[in-house]
Amino acid sequence: MNFDPIWLFVSLFPSGIGFVLCVYGKKQERWPYLVAGLLLLVYPFFTATLTSLIAVGIAILVGLWLGVRSGW
Repeated sequence: MNFDPIWLFVSLFPSGIGFVLCVYGKKQERWPYLVAGLLLLVYPFFTATLTSLIAVGIAILVGLWLGVRSGW
């Protein structure tokens, strides 16, 4: 577990976005939002560096954008 203060602070952003997406996806019954929200909530536990935290978060959000744009 990484206890770097900057990493802990930055990890709050994807988790907060993930919570909002998860609640929105559940209420609207939109699976891409729900899955992306769950991924954003969980992935900070598995990233060790600040760079990987940001890169994986951007990848999940781009995947969500591509999924919604393709009609899911």
